[in-house]
Amino acid sequence: MTSPLDFTYSAKPEPHRGRTKAILKAHPEIRQLIGKNPMTFSYTVGIVALQIVVAFLLRAQPWWLVILVAYFVGAYANHALFVVIHECTHKLVFRRTVPNILTGILANLPLVVPNSVSFAKYHLKHHAFQGIYELDADIPFHWEAKLVGRSAWRKALWLLLFPLIEGVRPVRLMKEVGFWDRWTAFNILAQFAFDVAIFMLVGPMAFLYLALSLFFGIGLHPLGARWVQRQRGRARNVQLLRHAQQVGAQRRLSQRAP
Repeated sequence: MTSPLDFTYSAKPEPHRGRTKAILKAHPEIRQLIGKNPMTFSYTVGIVALQIVVAFLLRAQPWWLVILVAYFVGAYANHALFVVIHECTHKLVFRRTVPNILTGILANLPLVVPNSVSFAKYHLKHHAFQGIYELDADIPFHWEAKLVGRSAWRKALWLLLFPLIEGVRPVRLMKEVGFWDRWTAFNILAQFAFDVAIFMLVGPMAFLYLALSLFFGIGLHPLGARWVQRQRGRARNVQLLRHAQQVGAQRRLSQRAP
């Protein structure tokens, strides 16, 4: 008998392709929105500059103000930068690979932790092998499900620490996906140089602002609702809803949910 805290298993094919066909059949005008958008690079430069300026302005401010600004400003900016990294992963900014990689690394800078290049590797595996535990980093560890269970406070803590948890999951894929290459090394070195520059030249409060923006941007924040996985059962047909729907101004501010 399946445990109530176990995953929901399905023999159906991954939903991306079928869902895409259904949407395009119902709304063929959407095809006009599919393609590369180099303007994304301009948005990226602007958002990165915004985060640096805000961090500079907060360099001598009290900690409570840093938290508030990170929650109400930085979270939206950093979430948007995660969207840019997602678009670069699918080569939807430029036609050539290298400009997309460099744009992703640029978008990564205010996010404190180097993840642009590694995210591209694991996210493409997610699309190719969705739902396969050993190859899909979007699937939680078994211990995650058991640890969190149905406890409200443990779910809140899990969401708060989601950036750390998301960074641990790819360990499961390392046998199938190589981690180190020259672009990963460059991503790490560029991020380390940026972090040290912010901390040493601007100040600890500026660095704290960027770090909190990371945790709020994909963690315990209304923007983080899209990470919450809901299960809906209808008789014996159980469907896993992977992303909570983003609505209103929040979705527009963060561009769109990947």
